[in-house]
Amino acid sequence: MRDRDCVLKWSLVGPTLLLLVAFNVFPLFRNIALSFTSAELVGDSSRFVGGAHYARVFTDPQFAAALRRTALFVVLAVSIELAIGFTLALALRRDFKLKTLVLTTLLVPMMLSPAVMGLYWSLVLNGNYGILNQLLGAVGIAQPQWLTDHDLEFFSILLVDVWMWTPFMMLIALAGLSSIPASIYEAAEIDRASRWTVFTRITLPMCAPLLGLAVLLRATDALKQFDLVMAMTGPNDAATQTLSTLLYLVVFRDGKVGLGSA
Repeated sequence: MRDRDCVLKWSLVGPTLLLLVAFNVFPLFRNIALSFTSAELVGDSSRFVGGAHYARVFTDPQFAAALRRTALFVVLAVSIELAIGFTLALALRRDFKLKTLVLTTLLVPMMLSPAVMGLYWSLVLNGNYGILNQLLGAVGIAQPQWLTDHDLEFFSILLVDVWMWTPFMMLIALAGLSSIPASIYEAAEIDRASRWTVFTRITLPMCAPLLGLAVLLRATDALKQFDLVMAMTGPNDAATQTLSTLLYLVVFRDGKVGLGSA
């Protein structure tokens, strides 16, 4: 009987493990192996170079700048999205007229393609004919060059990312708020707890696990920021170059597969 159970378990888990090895584990180890070679995108000549690529990567100022820029983007984007998303969730947790319409409208940006939205926002933020600068000019405000000024390019991409992914944080936070039993708030009201006490002792701690999950998911996604940068400023712009766009240049423009793997 025990052997039969064991066979049943492995028959159910086995295919999934094989897929995991085929699509995740094997490419990872293959990538590590390539990082020690001089493999290129074109041609089949490849030789072992040891840790030369790693020595080059960790002494390359361009890689260090892209790493810092990516880290700054992740911290700012996730923090702002969490703060705004949680605030919106607090405002939307109670029922009111048109709640469904408001919620659906807020969720629309999250459902759209990042690449398409990057192209769309590049038109909105265009310094010459963009609708945002036209509106600013109509009220007599200076018209910044959102996508060509090095001081504004990074924050323009950050703005679009916040616009797109704040609804995700709001949705997770709203799920966390909805899971808190009403009886806990009723008990706090009977004890005459202040709103701040209720927020810090009940609402925030009970939402923390889901908020932590939302932060983890958004951080891993923000680390891979590629679509918006490619669509809005391109991979060569030093002010917005992330690790993903730098990797794109190394592998697909220069053809250095070994260096890109490192």
